[in-house]
Amino acid sequence: MADKKRSYTREFKIEAVRLVETSGRKQCEIADELGIPPSCLSMWKKEYANDGEGAFPGQGHLKPQKERIRQLERENKVLRQERDILKKVVAIFSRPSK
Repeated sequence: MADKKRSYTREFKIEAVRLVETSGRKQCEIADELGIPPSCLSMWKKEYANDGEGAFPGQGHLKPQKERIRQLERENKVLRQERDILKKVVAIFSRPSK
C-alpha cells in the first residue's frame, strides 16, 4: 500500500514551531506528541526562522519576494514584445517609397 503524503496547514506548522520555542521541551517529544516526524519539525523551524511570517505560503502560492520576481519577469516579457513590434514598425515605415 502506498503511503499518502500528509499535508499540514500553515497555522499548524507555525503553532508547532512556537511550541518548540516556548515550551522548553525536546523537539522530538513535541514531534511525537503531534504525530509528525522530527525531521519535518526541524525543517519547519528552520524555514520559520528564515522567513518569519512569510513562511509556509501554501500550495500554489509564492513567497512575496518570489511573487514579485515572477511579476517583474512577466512585465519584462511584455515590454520586450512591445519593443520588437516597434522595431518592425520603424523598419516598415523607414523603407524608401516607390
